Parts: sequence; C-alpha cells; structure tokens
Amino acid sequence: MLRKACGVLLFLVVTAAVGLGQQGGYLDVYVARVKPDKRAEFDAVGRKIAEANRRNNGDIWIALEVEYGEQNTVIFSSSRAAFGDVEKSSAVFGSAIVKAYGEAGAQALFQQFGGTLESSRTEIRQRRWDLSYNPPADLAAYAQVIAKTHWIRSVIVRVRPGHEAEFEAELKEINAAAQKSNMAGMRWVSQMAAGGSPFTYHISRLMTSLGELDHAPSMGSMLGDEGLEKFQKANADTVAGVEYILYRVVPELSSVPEAIASLAPDFWNPKPHP
Repeated sequence: MLRKACGVLLFLVVTAAVGLGQQGGYLDVYVARVKPDKRAEFDAVGRKIAEANRRNNGDIWIALEVEYGEQNTVIFSSSRAAFGDVEKSSAVFGSAIVKAYGEAGAQALFQQFGGTLESSRTEIRQRRWDLSYNPPADLAAYAQVIAKTHWIRSVIVRVRPGHEAEFEAELKEINAAAQKSNMAGMRWVSQMAAGGSPFTYHISRLMTSLGELDHAPSMGSMLGDEGLEKFQKANADTVAGVEYILYRVVPELSSVPEAIASLAPDFWNPKPHP
C-alpha cells in the first residue's frame, strides 16, 4: 500500500498474499510488524485507507492478522497475474487514496501509517497450483473459497538448497494420498519469487473455522506405516525447517471485489467505524 510517504514508506501496504478477483500467477505480499503501543492507531489508519480504497474503486486485497505466531503482525495480500501488475495496481491504489484525501492528505495518511510500524517487508510468491491440493477449478470456485475464508493456517517450509525437486515430489505424493482418502479442504502452495529465499514454500489451508483442523487426517492414516517412514526420511533429507502460523482474516482492513463480498456480505462489508 505504501512505499512512498516519508521517503521510503512501504510500498503498497495493501498488495499482497491470498489473492482476490483472479486466481493469478503470483502473490504480492506486504508484511507489517506493528509497534505494540501503536496498534490502535495502526488499525484506525488502516480502516481509513481500506474504506477510501473501496469507495474509489482502488486495488483489491485481503488483510490477515497473525493470531498464533509473531504478535502484532499484519499481512496485506493480493493476487497478480504477472510482475507487471504490481506496478499497475500500485498506481490504481494511489489514485484511489488521492481521490479521497487529496495529494497532501494521502501523503499525511501514509506517513501516519508508517509511524505505527516497527518494521515491514515485501515479497512476491509464485503460485504453485501444480503442487496444491484441491485447487479451484475456475474463477467462480475461487471466489467461493475466498468468500468463506475466515482463517488460514500457513505451513512455511524452508527446503535445503538443491533438494527442491525431491521436496516437490513428496508434496505430490501426499496430495495423491489425500485424494485417495477423500480428504476434505484444500492446500494451496506458493514459492518465494522475490524478497526472500527461493527455497521457501508456503502451504496454506483456507478455513471458515479453526474446528476444521480437528478433522484433518493424520499423515500416517493417509500414507500407511511404510509410506510414513519413507516420508519422514525424505523430509529429514530435504527440509531445513518448518514453521506453522495461524492467521485470522480482518475484513475491515481488507478490500475485496463485489463478486466476493456479495457471497458473504455480513462478513466482508463491515460497518464504517465511527
């Protein structure tokens, strides 16, 4: 959302990770780490920006707050068809905020936003639908999934350099086993393309309720004893580290297209904050 105000202020705080409007080939991700004593101000400014963007047909994004993981971390995410769309979307977003507040007002708003942050980073991740489980069949199915998503569990896997092919083969075997066992839900995979290590994969489960995790089958039940032993050995050889994060979707800081909001209006159309 912001990469300008204050000289280096952020880059489009609101272009980033789950993707909306289109399936896209990339995820444009902005990670904001908020100063604990500035969290209320961050939320207030974020609501102003999101509301102004929605009113003036700006960019589209989804906001995710870390509920279990590093606290006071908020991610703003959008789907991009190509790298060139990052620049185009930034211009659309900037125009929407300027239309709402004027040049000086928009810059002041971005400066205020930047003052609430401890740090920030931006990433571009490539969608890996070939490694995903139950990817959406078309844009209509994609919109349905996003509309009902309230939580995301992200498994961040850091693969040992040179072992990407082995790791990807493991994922495909797990997906095949999940398909055979009729496992519910979906796992969408993306891989770092800019802003971090290219050996980092994000495996995201989109959920309406955290209770869905209670019904997930174990790896052993899907792979069997022999398959599980094979997986554990391969995993030890290919994976350098794993991190599990639980995100909550924050609709009041998000800006989704009407095609998605209309599918769950009570959730995606929060009342304006006083």
